[in-house]
Amino acid sequence: MTQVSERLASLSPSETLAMSQKSNELKAQGIDVINLSVGEPDFNTPDHIKEAAKKAIDDNYSRYSPVPGYPGLRNAIVEKLKKENGLEYTAAQILCSNGAKQSVCNVLMAIIGAGDEVIIPAPYWVSYPEMVKLAEGTNVFVYAGIEQDFKITPEQLEAAITPKTKALILCSPSNPTGSVYSKEELAGLAQVLAKYPQIIIIADEIYEHINYIGKHESIAQFPEIKDRVVIINGVSKAYAMTGWRIGFIAGPQWIVSACNKLQGQYTSGPCSVSQIAAEVAYTGTQEPVKEMREAFERCRDLIVKLAKEIPGFEVNNPQGAFYLFPKCDSFYGKSAGDRKINNAADLAMYLLEEGHVACVGGAAFGAPECIRMSYATSDENIVEAMDRIKKALAALQ
Repeated sequence: MTQVSERLASLSPSETLAMSQKSNELKAQGIDVINLSVGEPDFNTPDHIKEAAKKAIDDNYSRYSPVPGYPGLRNAIVEKLKKENGLEYTAAQILCSNGAKQSVCNVLMAIIGAGDEVIIPAPYWVSYPEMVKLAEGTNVFVYAGIEQDFKITPEQLEAAITPKTKALILCSPSNPTGSVYSKEELAGLAQVLAKYPQIIIIADEIYEHINYIGKHESIAQFPEIKDRVVIINGVSKAYAMTGWRIGFIAGPQWIVSACNKLQGQYTSGPCSVSQIAAEVAYTGTQEPVKEMREAFERCRDLIVKLAKEIPGFEVNNPQGAFYLFPKCDSFYGKSAGDRKINNAADLAMYLLEEGHVACVGGAAFGAPECIRMSYATSDENIVEAMDRIKKALAALQ
C-alpha cells in the first residue's frame, strides 16, 4: 500500500477551507447559503491597482523576479514601514513571498528544529500549529478566553517559557477573535521577552489596517527586542488582494537571508505581475483602505448588536480584523429532533445544514467553546444570517 509521509499524515486539513467547500457544495445544489466561514474581504481590488497589473503585463513583467522580490516593491515596503509604523529597515531586510501564509511558514522552517518549542496564544489561526509540526517543532499553547478579551498576559507568557522556547507567534489584530493588543499590553509582553534573548517573535500583522482603535501598534517598536522581531504582513486584507498572493517579512538580516535561501529552493520569487500591483498598492492612494475599514467597522457594529440579541451567545466587541468569535458552549448537549449538538463542529454543521449559514467551529482555532464567523459581507447578509442563526438555535432544546 502506498503511504504518505509521516510529516503529511500528522497535518490536519484546514477547517476554514473545508467549511467554505461544504458551503459551496450546498450552493451548487441550489440552497441559499450565506457564507461567513471564509476570511477574505468581499471588496474587489481597487481599480488603480488592477490598472498597474494590466500595464505590467503589457510591459512584459513575465520573467522570474529576484527570489526576495523586485527592488521596487521591497523599497516601497521599507517606506511603508517607516511612514506608517516608524520602523527602520533596509530593502535587504525584506523578503516577499507567495502570500503572508508562506512568509510565516518560511520563518518557522528557517529557525525551528526538532524539539524547539513555539509559544502560540490560543485562540490562534488554524495554520500556525500545523506549520510548527511541519518544522518538527513543539507547540506550546497559552489560552486566553473571552473574559480576558482573548489576549494573553505577560504572566501567562513568562509561565510558558522554558529553555527550549525558540519562538512566539503573536497575531494582532487577531484571526480568529478580532482582538487587538494595545501599546501598553505589547510593552508588557516585550518586557518579559527582553529577558530571554533566544526567543524570536513572529509578529503577524496582516490585519494591521483593519482596526477600529485608530492606530496599529507593532511589537517591533520596542528597541530591546526589535532585533528579534520578524514582522509578517502583505496586501491580502488591507487592499482586498487575497488572490494576488503577496506577503512579506521584515526582520533581522540573518533570518531574511535564511528564508531567501529556503524560498530559492522551493518557490523562487512570487508572481511578477502581482509584485508590480502590490508596489502600487503601497505607493498609491490609501483612500480605498480607509473606505474598506469604515465599512468593516459598520459591519462589526451591526453583527455585535445582533449577536448580543441571541440567547446563549456570549460576545466581546472585537477591535480589529473582520471576525466575531462568540462563546456558544451553552448549546452543547442540546438537540433538535434526533440531532444532538456535542461540540462546536456539530454546532457549525447544524447551522450550515439547518440554518444555511456557514461558520467554523472553534476547536480548529484552539477554542472549542466558540465558533468563528466572518462579517466581511454585506449588511443585508449579516442581518439575514443572524436571523437564521437565531431561529436555528432557538429550535435546540
